[in-house]
Amino acid sequence: VCHTGECVLSVTPREKTNAMELNFQQNMSDAMAVLPKLSTGLDVNVRFTGVTDFEYTPECIVFDLLNIPLYHGWLVDPQSPETVAAVGKLSYNQLVEKIIDCKHSADSSRVSEGLVAEQFLESTATQLSYHGLCELNTTAKEGEISVFFRNNHFSTMIKHKGHLYLLVTDQGFLQEESMVWESLHNVEGDGNFCNSDFRLSHAPERSPAAAHLPPSSQEQQRQIDQDYLVAVSLQQQQEGAPGPLSDLELARQLQQEEYQQQQQFQQQQQQGSQQARRREKESDCVIL
Repeated sequence: VCHTGECVLSVTPREKTNAMELNFQQNMSDAMAVLPKLSTGLDVNVRFTGVTDFEYTPECIVFDLLNIPLYHGWLVDPQSPETVAAVGKLSYNQLVEKIIDCKHSADSSRVSEGLVAEQFLESTATQLSYHGLCELNTTAKEGEISVFFRNNHFSTMIKHKGHLYLLVTDQGFLQEESMVWESLHNVEGDGNFCNSDFRLSHAPERSPAAAHLPPSSQEQQRQIDQDYLVAVSLQQQQEGAPGPLSDLELARQLQQEEYQQQQQFQQQQQQGSQQARRREKESDCVIL
């Protein structure tokens, strides 16, 4: 963060006019205010119309000042006009709100439009579409270092000999010196690992314990999307109540539902263990 701050402070305005100077100073102030968030994550909101289209927020100023391209690949396929019409130029947050509104609409066409938009989010849960991947390959320049946003995660991306690669930063590969880059050539996220010279390398075999690791970023994002939809839906259901639910109340209600699900899961596990022990005891009995 300190090094990034020094880089931001070293930037000079491209033009020396008074208006540009004032705008530059404001951008510098906003960027410095955002820097402390780097340790926890930046808030960006994609639009589905282009790989460089984001809702303009103070967080984006850092990339602009440092002249670092920020990309994403979550695009609507223009060959699907129905989806294009449903999604439009909305950002992700706006689209989620639209889906909720359409579900509660009395207009059947609005309901259908909401279902189309929801289907788009479900079918692109990896936050990368093949149309977006093609646009990334077209837009990114050869040898260009950029930042790729996907599943609430920022990755360093480079285009090398016409192919896209993401810098490997997962803690699980900390000791794997031969795995530096991972190719980005499909939406499933199972790219090929390469060394620093972009030569193919083999990933280490996962241990059986890997099956018990926390959910992947895709699964976590899918849960976040679901929780957000539920939260907004609960908020709207309270419109006829004395007052809307606060964020804290919504969080408590969602937490209570999650706690109940965990309790049911634990009870099922306990019942399964008891039945297994009972079967073991019966098999140990010897009839004389």
